[in-house]
Amino acid sequence: QVQLVESGGGLVQAGGTLRLSCVASESIAMFNVMGWYRQAPGKQRELVGTITTITESTKYTDSVKGRFTISKDSAKNTMYLQMNSLKPEDTAVYYCRAKVLAITNGDYWGQGTQVTVSS
Repeated sequence: QVQLVESGGGLVQAGGTLRLSCVASESIAMFNVMGWYRQAPGKQRELVGTITTITESTKYTDSVKGRFTISKDSAKNTMYLQMNSLKPEDTAVYYCRAKVLAITNGDYWGQGTQVTVSS
């Protein structure tokens, strides 16, 4: 069973930076796409951004464009989320997700890491 483990969350002041990591138990080359999601209290989980593992094409939700950057290090089986210019509204639990499109149930989630941005 594939496991994804996030880390790097914490408490930061508005305007600060954090870098989240998502380490996979398997080679990330097996995934077609990986992504970051977040869920704020009382809200639905939303997509933050995605990266395709072969072309490294990235997409972001409008609210984080220009502030957040997704990258990966295949040698470390790790995906990153660099978050700059953080805002209180970025406060949420952040989850990583990895998908293998060719197989049934090839959809994996991490346990989440809390990010809190104080004003």
